[in-house]
Amino acid sequence: MANSIAKFKLYVVGLLDEVYKAAAKTSVLDGAAELARQGANADELIIPKIEMDGLGDYDRNSGYTQGDVTFTNETVKCNFDRGRMFTVDNVDNMDTAGMAFGRLASEFIRTKVVPEIDAFRLAKYAGVTGADITQRSAAYADGEAVRKAIAAKFDAMTDAEVPMEGRHLFITPDLAGMIRDMDTTKSKELLGKFASVQEVPQGRFYTAIEQLDGKAGAGSKGGYKKATTGADLCFMIIHKDAVIQFPKHVAPKVVTPEQNQDADAYKFGYRNVGIADAYKNKAAGIAGEYK
Repeated sequence: MANSIAKFKLYVVGLLDEVYKAAAKTSVLDGAAELARQGANADELIIPKIEMDGLGDYDRNSGYTQGDVTFTNETVKCNFDRGRMFTVDNVDNMDTAGMAFGRLASEFIRTKVVPEIDAFRLAKYAGVTGADITQRSAAYADGEAVRKAIAAKFDAMTDAEVPMEGRHLFITPDLAGMIRDMDTTKSKELLGKFASVQEVPQGRFYTAIEQLDGKAGAGSKGGYKKATTGADLCFMIIHKDAVIQFPKHVAPKVVTPEQNQDADAYKFGYRNVGIADAYKNKAAGIAGEYK
């Protein structure tokens, strides 16, 4: 049994981050881990902030005008805390030496965890007060209409003095295809301005979602769905420094048949805790359109 668990951990632990990064569209917005640290409580993070004065007059006699710079640490609460426990019969798993668990874990993360994380984050950013998220009055006639819409949001962001570097474009595959099919200098020039272009399936691209509790009734399967107040997003431009995005992965929890008091079966538990929010003074770094 110990050998099976050892192989399982070897298989899974090396894959968790790999699967997440390969499948998650929003992983490009993850903040640097060294910029945040654990708060007093398990569901808190401490984020550093800096404020400083602007320029003042320089006097040839007295020299520089003194300014103030303030470093503060803001405690923020994680707003994503989801998990699930699975059971695999000992006999079913025995012949695979733990690989059944490995497949379960990677498929679960790729097909269930990652889509919900993307949907949660993008919906949170779309709902930020002050973000330039507007409703599209009519369908995009062609690729040029899509290009112009994105360019308009891009230029408005520039006018709001959002840095050019670090802007990421999130767009539905059909609209991305319309721009690619243009194959023009204008379309290539626009797309080339972004740090990355992420094609997001419509199923995880809404202005609001509802997370299901996974316990009973209609929500017993868990996961998420578009909220009744939600709308389909078309595209979003997000400046990385505008958002507070830190994932906190917990290592897979494995309960062996010997430890399982309820059945001759392995148990695999997964929990994901993190935060998706935005800095109040950087809402201009989020823009987009929805249907």
